Amino acid sequence: MSSLWRHHDFRQLWASETVSQIGTQVTMVALPVLAVTLLQATPLQMGVLTALETAAFLLIALPAGAWVDRWRRRRVLVSADLVRGAALATIPVAYLADALTLGQLYLVAAVVGTATVFFDVGYQSYLPVLVERSQIVDGNGKLEASRAVAQVVGPGLTGVLLRVLAAPVLILVNAATFLVSAVFLARIRTPDVVPERAARRPLRTEIAEGLSFVVGHPLLRRMVTCTALANLGGSMTGALLVLFALRELGLSEATVGFVFSAGAVGGLVGAVAAARVARVVGEGRTIPVAAVAFAVAGAGLPLAALGAPSLVLVVSWFAASFAVIVYNVTQVSFRQRLCPPRLLGRMNASVRFLVFGTLPVGGLLGGVLGTAIGVLPTLWVAVAVQALAAVPVLASPLIRMRDLPDELDATAPEPVEVSPATPGSASPS
Repeated sequence: MSSLWRHHDFRQLWASETVSQIGTQVTMVALPVLAVTLLQATPLQMGVLTALETAAFLLIALPAGAWVDRWRRRRVLVSADLVRGAALATIPVAYLADALTLGQLYLVAAVVGTATVFFDVGYQSYLPVLVERSQIVDGNGKLEASRAVAQVVGPGLTGVLLRVLAAPVLILVNAATFLVSAVFLARIRTPDVVPERAARRPLRTEIAEGLSFVVGHPLLRRMVTCTALANLGGSMTGALLVLFALRELGLSEATVGFVFSAGAVGGLVGAVAAARVARVVGEGRTIPVAAVAFAVAGAGLPLAALGAPSLVLVVSWFAASFAVIVYNVTQVSFRQRLCPPRLLGRMNASVRFLVFGTLPVGGLLGGVLGTAIGVLPTLWVAVAVQALAAVPVLASPLIRMRDLPDELDATAPEPVEVSPATPGSASPS
């Protein structure tokens, strides 16, 4: 098996993802800080902002998958980057003109979220086209490592820069990174073949085929249920976390950035260790184990109100980031090799619809509950939802499985290979 370090096209995809992820992490801190400190957003308004960032996954993910399977994926990725960069660039322009409003933030969040749907569906469908099947786990691990590095560098850098620059100006950095990302993507050489127009069927039929593949496979169905519930709770938390840290815990913007960076080191460790964890624990068992670990780690966020908030948040964030990345690398690699190439776009879109469709619901729910019962009780409700998320994979054959099936037995009603764990044995997304 050739090394991905020497794979030209994978390096371009990897570089693109790394650059855009760093910029994205800057915006993930700068945008809510801007809303809370400059525009005095309420918990409900923060919930609306979070919901609009992800509403497109619920509204257009399914047709987006069918469209991506009809289009050239590289062109989809480049176009999505350009749209996101242009939309974000309007924020510093409006700020400098003293015309920035929450309404504009809502609109930009919706536009960027829509472009992200197309980018994510195209991106996860493109990797199996660029690399060999045996390289998919390695490729996902490297891409998740870049994401984790960005989560370490981005928030900490943001916290430092927020001392000297306004949040809207920092968002301009993200706009520029999307342009750089598009340049790397344009350098990919692998031909991207699309089906002939004559072979296309009605859009509804193609959408149904992708959705049926996901919900019809017993293991995928349980993973999707787990992820959807975890995202529901995570989105409730995400809508209120910055507000909770700044107003209720009394942390500074710089400290919030440091907490996110220090905690995100866990994601970097998880990306590096994911393949080994899957080998030692067993690929199947890794999924429920990681789901439980994520739920337990999430309880640390509201516990920060009891004291030593910075330390508690860092430890909780570290453990949660580690568990999420290991879970993502494992389950995404499984479904990428499981799915026939012609269905990749629709499969990924169906999964995105089901698991990210809960994000806007969670954001709005977090905002509503935060207003009605308070921010801290809402965070505990979110912890309960994330604990519930682990049940579908715990109460499944996954907990007894070492190896997950591949394409040849993708439609098997039950796992075809279950073997006991071998402690110490060695060989996300």
